[in-house]
Parts: sequence; structure tokens; C-alpha cells
Amino acid sequence: MPLSANNPDRISWLHVGKNSDFPIQNLPFGVFLTRDDIITIGTRIGDTAIDLGALHQLGYFKDIPLTEDIFLQDTLNDFIADGRKTWRAVRNRIAEIFDANNDSLKNNTKHKEAILFRLDEIEMQLPVQIGDYTDFHSSLESATNAATILKGTDNTLLPNWLHIPIGYHGRSSSVIPSGIPVHRPQGQTLPEGETTPVFGPSKLIDFELEMAFITTDANDLGEPIPIADAEEYIFGLVMLNDWSARDIQKWEYAPLGPFLAKNFASSISPWIVTLDALEPFRIESPKPLKKQFDYLKYEGKKSYDINLEISIQPQGAKENIVSKSNFKYMYWNMSQQLAHHTINGCPVNSGDMMGSGTISGPTEDSYGSMLELSWNGTKPLKLKDGSERSFINDNDTVIMRGHCEKDGTRIGFGEVSTKLLPVYTKK
Repeated sequence: MPLSANNPDRISWLHVGKNSDFPIQNLPFGVFLTRDDIITIGTRIGDTAIDLGALHQLGYFKDIPLTEDIFLQDTLNDFIADGRKTWRAVRNRIAEIFDANNDSLKNNTKHKEAILFRLDEIEMQLPVQIGDYTDFHSSLESATNAATILKGTDNTLLPNWLHIPIGYHGRSSSVIPSGIPVHRPQGQTLPEGETTPVFGPSKLIDFELEMAFITTDANDLGEPIPIADAEEYIFGLVMLNDWSARDIQKWEYAPLGPFLAKNFASSISPWIVTLDALEPFRIESPKPLKKQFDYLKYEGKKSYDINLEISIQPQGAKENIVSKSNFKYMYWNMSQQLAHHTINGCPVNSGDMMGSGTISGPTEDSYGSMLELSWNGTKPLKLKDGSERSFINDNDTVIMRGHCEKDGTRIGFGEVSTKLLPVYTKK
């Protein structure tokens, strides 16, 4: 099925601002609460949210084999489980309906009142019920920086890193959409120079600039996914801020890895941008530095040119852009991650989320965490209001944005914005 929705010459009859992340060529999928307190599945063009449930009920998808309630649910899981053929057919049809040359909905005022919403009339929800969440560690630059900071320049990358996509199983219950604040976590830490841990609030709260992909039903227990087929099971991507408590992490990390330092909150952008929409922005992945096993070898362009940006906004002050990076720096790409995740027969389900790990570039202004940007607090960042940050302070808001741009077409993710609140106290 052709990707007609990607036609760069297509213009919508809905208004789209010049620098909007959401032209008619994007058409992401999300879930929102309407002004009538109804949860529905939708998409977005410019600053207009589109109720796909209402669009379906009014007959605009009549030639596409969809169940009556496919868009009347509070998650995208069932729609994603229908597979790429359905995703592509629906996205192509939406592009046709909102094309400037199509009057079928454009001139129907009654239908438009039921289908279209201003952004201030909706409340975005978590787009999928995430059954399982895996976080990888796939940026060579970030892995090298972290190892150098924590272990010294004589002991950088662990010997397995260039052979295997490193990952761990995260906690899906604490994945939240943009706009939901998080509290500073408490836990055990080991103060510098001490031999006995103490309990209290984490003093080293960090962000991690990541992207995450959402999967569909992919395989049975025991069945690996061949790398050549991996993209067939990837629905799309979101921005991900995988919060970290570095002092808690340092104490608990050995021997089993991330636990309380990572599972207190992970924030995602609410619109899932499909791989189809990102197709024009494919680029080559970094060349492997070590020979890879056959199950990790791939052909073609498996990475994407996605510009990424991080800002810190102190309470009552202006945003401060602290990093500009790119998804293209990922050493291990999504196809390799999914192939490795299932090589042992681990089943993958609709709505599972796979995080990239911190995405850092080769320069100091492209690092994806405060651990790297402040070099573990030894080089604090100075903000516009004169204050400094080694890590994130209470009441700071961390904002991450991402977009692709090529030949005049811009496809973006919006933002994931999260405020860090003080330690939770029972009211």
C-alpha cells in the first residue's frame, strides 16, 4: 500500500502554522479527553485535534475494515494490534479527508462540530496501556561519557557494550504523559567517603533524553523476530524523559542494575509519530566498531534524522536550552534492539515500549543528561536567571522537543514537559 499521506505537496484545509510539528504529512495518533468528558482516540493537524471515533461513526472510514469501537477506546492497543496495513490505510484516508481539495468534511459544519477540537478543549492521556517497558543503553557517546565519569578514563566501555544492545526491564506503572509532575524520590544513598548508607531525598535528580518506540503484537513465546522484519512490528515513536536519581542509582546499581533510581517516573510525549511519517527522514546508522553476530546485521537505512532539544525552566523564569542532540547518534538502532530483545524467545505485545537510553552527541552541548552536561556536578550550568544547575532542583520544569526537517517538510513530536516537585508529603 502506497504512503500517500506523505505527499509533501499536500496542503490541509485546516490551519497549520509555518513551524508546526503537525502538518498534514504527520498525522500522529493519541488519546484525549474531549470537552464532553469523553475519552477518544484521535490525531492532530496544526493546533486542531481530530476525534477519530466521531470520524468513524460518521462514515468516513467506510471502505476500511475496522471494528465499530476501534477508536472508542481509552488506549491505542487494539488499533496498534491490527497491524501496519490498517495503520497505513487509516492514515492515508485521514490525509484525503483533510486535503485542501476535498470538500466532504470541509463544507459539513455539523460534522466538523463533532469531530474537531481546539487544543485547549482536550486533555491528552497516556496513548497506550504499556504492559512492558524496556530501556536500552544504545548511544556510544553517552555510554562512554558515563563510564568515564563513574569509572575513570582508564576504564571506559565495558567489554560487552560493542557486541550487545544493553537493556533492562523498567517499570510501566510509572510511565506518565507530558504535563504530569513528578515528586523527588527518597531512597538509600552512600555519602562520599562513608561506609554506611543513609536514607532521605535524592540530591542528584537527572533527566535522560530518549526516544521510545511502541510495538504491536509481534511473536509467540520462543519465537525470535528476524532483524529484517523488525520494523513491521514498530508502530511509532514518542519522546521519553527517563528520570534518574543518580545517588540512589550509584548505591543500588550492583549487582542487578537499575531499580528505585529509575522506576519512580518516566515521562513521554502524548502523540505517537508513526514510522510511516518518519520514512522521508531515514539515514544510515553509525558503522559498527566490532563485528556483530548475524542476528544483529541489517541492510538499508535504519536510523532517523531527528533533531532533539532539552530545556530547563526554573519556576517563574524563562526556558534555558541546555542541549541539542540528534537521534542519529544511536549506535544500536531500533531493529537491532527488537531483534536482540526477542532472540531468546521473549514475546512482545501491542503497546510495549522500548526506550533508547540516553541520546548524546559528540560535543559537550549535545549531551543528553545532567550527569554528562555538568560532568557529575564538576561543571555546573549557568542559567539565564543567574542560578546554576549541577542536577535538577525542586520546581524546575524539564522540557524536551524533537522534530525532523527536510525539503520544507517538518515532522515533529511536540514536547514532553515535566515539573519536579519536592518529596511527596501526605495531605
